[in-house]
Order: sequence, then C-alpha cells, then structure tokens
Amino acid sequence: MDAESLPYALDLVAGGGAGLSAEKRAALRASLLLLRRDYRFERVRFWGRIQGIRGPYYIAEGLGGDRAGPRSRLYSLNCVEWSLLPPATEEMITQTAGLKGRFQGDPSYEYDSTEKKGEENERIYEEEGGPMIKEEIRLVAMIDQIDKAVGIVPRGAFVKTPLGPVHENRNFEGLSLTEAKKLNSYFHFTEPVNLKNRTLLQKADLDPSIDFLDSLEHDIPKGSWSIQLERGGSLVVLRSLLWPGLTFYHVPMTKQYGYIYLGTGEKNIDLPFML
Repeated sequence: MDAESLPYALDLVAGGGAGLSAEKRAALRASLLLLRRDYRFERVRFWGRIQGIRGPYYIAEGLGGDRAGPRSRLYSLNCVEWSLLPPATEEMITQTAGLKGRFQGDPSYEYDSTEKKGEENERIYEEEGGPMIKEEIRLVAMIDQIDKAVGIVPRGAFVKTPLGPVHENRNFEGLSLTEAKKLNSYFHFTEPVNLKNRTLLQKADLDPSIDFLDSLEHDIPKGSWSIQLERGGSLVVLRSLLWPGLTFYHVPMTKQYGYIYLGTGEKNIDLPFML
C-alpha cells in the first residue's frame, strides 16, 4: 500500500475485520513520508503487520526505479522509529525453515537451533550445539517467503522493457469488472517459475511486455484464493487462504490496487485437507 493513499486503502481492506487504530494510521502516514525523504526512495509502501506475542512488527518497503528489483525493507515496533532489515539470503531461509510457532515481538530474541522440528535435526543438534538464530533474521526470511508466495498485482499494471527493468504501466486504467473476477487477471510479483516451463505454443498468445509473471490460476493447491465483490460490486477483494491475513484489493476501471498482510506469520499447512 502506498504511503500517500494509506488511510483510504486501509478502509477498503477492512471488510475482513483486521485493521489499524486511528493513532497508528496517523503515525504511519507521517513516518512513511519521512522514510522516503531520509532514505531517498522513489516510493514507500506499507507492507503490513506481523503480530507477535509481546507486540507487533510493522513492515515498510522502499522501492527504486526498477519495480521488480531488490527492495529495501524496514520494521518498526511503534510506527515511528524504523530499522533497516538486511536483504534475505538463501542461508537465512535455510536457517529459519524449521522454526515454528508465533513470533515473540522482540527482534533481539534468540531461538535455539534445537527448537527446529524433526528427528534428523534433533539428532544433529544433540551431538553438536548449533548457532543461535535471532528473531530479526526469522522476520527477514518470513517477509520474503510471504511476499514471494502471495504478493500480487493486476495484469497490465507493470510493463517490462526490452532492456529488462520493470516499470509501472502509465497506460494501465484498471481491470474491467469481468476481468477482475478471474484469477488469471492477477500475477505474482516475483521471479516467474511456471512461465519458464511453458511451451512456445502456450506462450504464443501472451504479450511479453505484460505477461512476464506467473498467474494465480496455476497456484497449488487450487482454491487457495478467495475472490469477493464488496461495496455493491465496486470493489474486488482477494484473500489468501494459504497465508491468512494477506488481503489484496482492486477498484475496477481505476488504478487503485494494493495488498497488505495483517497476520501472525503462520502458514495454513492444513489447507489441502480443508478444501
């Protein structure tokens, strides 16, 4: 969610019951604009909130010229003071893959490596003590995992130039109501996986400038997205059932869209048995 339209956007996604207090909204709006100035970002977005046991983490993203390029992420405990997070690496994701349960809400909290589940891990760490893992590292890995899994944009909102960089499509005027109700009108805003496995015949009808990302219609398990029309059909809301708390909104025939995560950072691993 862009910092400029944050209050309006939060009202649009409030239908699910989650939201922020008026005090937090005011603090966020002021502090995010200061973040853009101090860090010289082209655009700042409010990514969401991960609720911990002792308190929440508020997450913001800073964007540069290439919208698909690396993003700077920051977290705050009070919506006023922000700390820069390190970029996610494969090592971080591997280290935190076995950590389960809620976040504590304290970035300096350290997880013992023996907290990882699984007999093999227990046997290894019983023989030799593993390193301690800070919650800040787990937070970085979790944000990256959620963003890659359920961070989405409407089809046509971004255009890929022949030289590679991705920019916002100035000609994008929003999806029609008919298109907005289809899963194939939304893309994962991350490096494509399924697209690379398609044959040339399957790619024949695609526009390489806008169809350069993976569509939601191929997500596994099928049925992991809920599409709803709200406000008399003037608003389309997508909610992830795999990552409860992720909400995407789009006002058809306008440029207004965005997503926010308001959850605990826990994946619904039972979803395949619930569908």
